[in-house]
Amino acid sequence: MRHSTRLVWTFVAVLCWLGFSGCSSSNFNSDYNLNQARLKGKANTDDNVVASADTTKPTVNLPLDDEEEQQGKKKKKKRSKREFLGYKVKRGFIKSGGSGDRQVLETFSYLPEFEEPDPYAPEKYLLDTKKNKLYRTRTNVDPAKHKVLHGPYVKKIGGQIVEEGYFYVGTKHLRWERYRNDEEGTLVDKKHYEKGFQRDAVVSYYGNTKKIKEVIPYEYGEVQGTYYRFYENGQIEWTGQYEKGRKVGVWIKNYDFRNRRHYEYQYPKTAYDERTEPYLVKEYDRHGTLIYEKDKLDKRSQAQR
Repeated sequence: MRHSTRLVWTFVAVLCWLGFSGCSSSNFNSDYNLNQARLKGKANTDDNVVASADTTKPTVNLPLDDEEEQQGKKKKKKRSKREFLGYKVKRGFIKSGGSGDRQVLETFSYLPEFEEPDPYAPEKYLLDTKKNKLYRTRTNVDPAKHKVLHGPYVKKIGGQIVEEGYFYVGTKHLRWERYRNDEEGTLVDKKHYEKGFQRDAVVSYYGNTKKIKEVIPYEYGEVQGTYYRFYENGQIEWTGQYEKGRKVGVWIKNYDFRNRRHYEYQYPKTAYDERTEPYLVKEYDRHGTLIYEKDKLDKRSQAQR
């Protein structure tokens, strides 16, 4: 009888425990329930299952300490105004032309330590420290009085930008733009350069050397821009303009020393003008003296050859 009573009470206790368990709330944050959720949601990804099962507690993002923040987040480096494409630079400016709407302001960067520009660069851009003036040249550079331009350049007239671009060791580089000096600041010209030459130019060399022979300019798939041909000693032989695949304007042939001019030939002014044969406009002797000018002067018979 005593054993029967114990069995009855045990059976009643089990029923009560089951009843109370059924009435209690489910703990969706327990490891057991998360595992059960994963098993039931085999078609879903683990991340989706965990997100749908664990909904009772919000996620709190605690602040990271300095070391963790540096490892997890890359800080953006500010562009230094004292360095450009691997070279240390200094900034400068020149004002000219008076004041108000006539004032011309040029801001630029230059190399504090002299660096020789590429000898093949057709034009070299410099700061004359004696005259405090910017200018371009095709001749040699004097380290004693010239600073080589390198970095951003901006020209303003009356406070409005009319030209901007970049220099690389004395040569035009990257994008250059010119604007009309009007209320809208209309863009009138845009060119891309690669260290002195047009970006898409085709360059040929003398044999297997690094001596440039010819630079054919290309823009948008056609010959367009300034053409250069060099002597083997690096001096410019021919230079002129192409427009839509045609020679236009004045083409110049030089002697093989000091970039001294020899001939000037005239082609049609634009690619839309009637095709005509080029004609000689001017001729110079080896000393730089003009010995022929069309319809004005002809001393070629007396010149020293």
